[in-house]
Amino acid sequence: MNDLSSLKAVDIVQKLSQNQITKEDVRGFFNKRITDLDPYIHSFVKVFTHLSPADTGLGIPIGIKDNICIKDEEITCASRILNGHRAVYDATVIGKLKQAGFLIMGTMNMDEFAFGSSTENSCYGPTRNPWDITRVPGGSSGGSAAAVAARLIPWALGSDTGGSIRQPASFCGVVGFKPTYGRVSRYGLIAFGSSLDQIGPLTTNFVDCAYLLNVICGHDPYDSTSAQVDVADFSKSLIDNVEGLKVGLPQEYFRQGLNSDIAKAIGEVAAVLKGRGAQITNISLPHTEYAVATYYIVGCSEASSNLQRFDGVKYGLRVKSSELLDMYKKTRGEGFGPESKRRIFLGTYSLSSGYYDAYYVRALKVRTLIKRDFEEAFKQVDVILTPTAPTCAFKIGEKAEDPLSMYLSDIYTISANLAGLPAVSFPCGFSKGSLPIGAQFIGRPFDEEILIRMGYTYQTVTDFHARIPLVTHG
Repeated sequence: MNDLSSLKAVDIVQKLSQNQITKEDVRGFFNKRITDLDPYIHSFVKVFTHLSPADTGLGIPIGIKDNICIKDEEITCASRILNGHRAVYDATVIGKLKQAGFLIMGTMNMDEFAFGSSTENSCYGPTRNPWDITRVPGGSSGGSAAAVAARLIPWALGSDTGGSIRQPASFCGVVGFKPTYGRVSRYGLIAFGSSLDQIGPLTTNFVDCAYLLNVICGHDPYDSTSAQVDVADFSKSLIDNVEGLKVGLPQEYFRQGLNSDIAKAIGEVAAVLKGRGAQITNISLPHTEYAVATYYIVGCSEASSNLQRFDGVKYGLRVKSSELLDMYKKTRGEGFGPESKRRIFLGTYSLSSGYYDAYYVRALKVRTLIKRDFEEAFKQVDVILTPTAPTCAFKIGEKAEDPLSMYLSDIYTISANLAGLPAVSFPCGFSKGSLPIGAQFIGRPFDEEILIRMGYTYQTVTDFHARIPLVTHG
């Protein structure tokens, strides 16, 4: 059987079109990798065996995060409270994938309801990082990132509310792209934070990323927040040229708390771009220090509102009781995990009478200030370069009893969600302990093209994205 693990997904497409390989070859190869390696990684919730590729189209396997609806398939958001619930319709992105002929290989593990940065908060158990299975893959799209990194699938979809695509992409050494808010339909995505959530791709490289963005982006009348903005052909942004482009380094992202290996790697990214003709300049995003607090008030408030529909009446788990209120309590008590309960409590508190103005309304005002910081910065530069995460992948269980430390894992990614901006994490090196390091580009609204151009140029002269972990146990 041909070894397809080192090929780009678009190269596999080309081989299929030229009849050098068959769809059966492709599915057989990735099925075998999943069978051989996923018992150590646990990236899949479910591997589909009954779906066949469309008669026309790609026929290349893709993994779908377990919070995106696939008609007639169980969708649980990795939560007991949705145990047994099957989607009654396809999410818009799923419809687009099916129309394009993608082979949906299965659903991917995640933090329950996307609440987490480690994929440890899953009713199915934790996913493990393929570079070191004693460590987390990041979260909440950890299953998607880990599977792509291990080449169990060529590409996957995740969702990003505060870094849930980009942070696991950084930990696993892959490309994770969060498009502009409204660029990709949220119809069929089970909501965490409705003003923050965005579906996006995880791939090994920017070529595949551009291809997948072409498929999933576009206006959708079923999503009231979907932007009526023209979508470019992102493959035309795969240009090896950053001459004259201005890259900003926000000083607030390079202070105490940033791992020294990561700081060094980001400096080396800047040096590569400068060597290719880009201009590097220091900038300021002065309200960055308030981003985490703002995000957790806004995000938890929206989560509290969105998750109130899960009460044992219409969806999933229902604990029997003769009293309605008792049934609600028992169902939610048994169905939601600890982190979900924590965020529901935080959000309900922030929205409660007497605290709404002090917390939620104030957080919205600070969110506006954060957005204005970016608007001012983009008057000076074309793109912003930052670390994706302050550390590399940490040990499983290391931060389980320290929620605040876990929340700070997203300190560099949260602001892009609050401002609705496109951002991408891409591999840029390895730590002294041989763990992947990710860098992040942030762009202007609906300027995904510049992120692809910058990333593609970087990857033409580096090979971090081409390295494949040797998955072993013990």
